[in-house]
Amino acid sequence: MSETRQPTALITGASSGIGFQVSKQLSQKGYKVYAGARRLEPMEPLKKYGVIPIKLDVSSIDSVLDVKKFLIEELKDGKLDILYNNAGQSCTFPGIDVTDAQVEQVFQVNVFGGIRLTRELISLIIKAHGTILFTGSLAGIAPFPFGSVYSATKAAIHQYARALHLELKPFDVRVINVITGGVLTDIADKRALPQTSLYNIPEGQHTFSERQEMAKRNQPMSAEKYSSQVINDIISGRDTIDVYRGSKVFLVSWLIRWFPGWAVELIFQHKFKLNALFKALRRKYSDGVDLHLD
Repeated sequence: MSETRQPTALITGASSGIGFQVSKQLSQKGYKVYAGARRLEPMEPLKKYGVIPIKLDVSSIDSVLDVKKFLIEELKDGKLDILYNNAGQSCTFPGIDVTDAQVEQVFQVNVFGGIRLTRELISLIIKAHGTILFTGSLAGIAPFPFGSVYSATKAAIHQYARALHLELKPFDVRVINVITGGVLTDIADKRALPQTSLYNIPEGQHTFSERQEMAKRNQPMSAEKYSSQVINDIISGRDTIDVYRGSKVFLVSWLIRWFPGWAVELIFQHKFKLNALFKALRRKYSDGVDLHLD
């Protein structure tokens, strides 16, 4: 009588928050879990649950190829049942203040990382008829102020996941795009508003600080509860491309679906206390903006 095969999973961004909890809970459900992150130390507590921490920087193709080689050697049957592309980086800045380096870094982690890891590991996933997941975001569908670049990365990965879902149907591989609302994690961007920003006025500083604290102020769901719900989505076997998890996710997604864009903007202006900022900006720059060219 043959032994029951142990299912396998690779979770990225596993040093804290969602990735940490998914790794822990999948291991408790009998999976052999490889938890990947740039730093190994924060994942040490996962070892007591049987999780195997591995060093993985999704923004580096060399790191991804090293993990690919490692998994090919580790997975004797050549099967990877779950690839959870969870690694992410925040970017809370006005769209006109973000530098090229900041744009490149957040796209490397949030978009290119998931794409390259999926591409390199796809043969292992196809052989297992496995599941690929992406941590999407309400930011990918809603106009959160001071979040345009981060929103762009999430909108990009949403569309990649949706098209991938169609492309992988003949291989019986599921793709799940987890559109995520408020979750209590440490991803929030704590960087200050640039000194040169047009928004660097008292009203702007206040609004910017409020925006950075948005997640904490809106009763975010615990990473433990969120991860449990997503794991249920995986185990259920349902072939649904978009799932919605986290606090306020259904409210905001409903708002975006049924309200016209101008109404959504008015609601967001009120929610994020933008009206006082907009009045102050109009007063300050009523005669235009000076261009300081070197």
